Amino acid sequence: MLDREGFRPNVGIVLLNAKNQVFWGKRLRTHSWQFPQGGIKHGESPEQAMFRELHEEVGLRPEHVQIMGRTRDWLRYEVPEHYIRRDARGHYRGQKQIWFLLRLVGRDCDMNLRATDHPEFDAWRWNDYWVPLDVVIEFKRGVYELALTELARYLPRQNTHNRYLRAGLRTHRQDDDGALAPVVPAPAPSR
Repeated sequence: MLDREGFRPNVGIVLLNAKNQVFWGKRLRTHSWQFPQGGIKHGESPEQAMFRELHEEVGLRPEHVQIMGRTRDWLRYEVPEHYIRRDARGHYRGQKQIWFLLRLVGRDCDMNLRATDHPEFDAWRWNDYWVPLDVVIEFKRGVYELALTELARYLPRQNTHNRYLRAGLRTHRQDDDGALAPVVPAPAPSR
């Protein structure tokens, strides 16, 4: 199913763990790494396609994830002609994708790269959110950067509080003769 401009509708999935690391899958029998992605079938919504692809490629079900956000519009990339099957040349230009940001609420052991008879990945790992784009096939790098940039606004803030650092967290201070007195915060300025 191609649109009038020759782009196939597709979904991309950025899956986060509790540390805001992303699922990074190694394509079957290659050295390239990517996010889960796949085509939208006729009659499917992008969200339905995303859940289907999530199960087919990673083995997760809707109860294993929480949708954090999605891209507002389609993000497009063109496929170089030498990657396009001869019978599709002239019609097929590339893919247009809606990207979803998901939070894993299940466990790592819920993932199964062999959930279907047609696995996409043969290995996976958790990676920093800003993945190394040099290991992504060149013609997809721009879309990856756009998707990660747009979806970054949905990232949960990490609690960087360190309970061992006491500076700024004291509720008492010592006065001139060594007695502890409560710290009273200054009132907020009025507008």
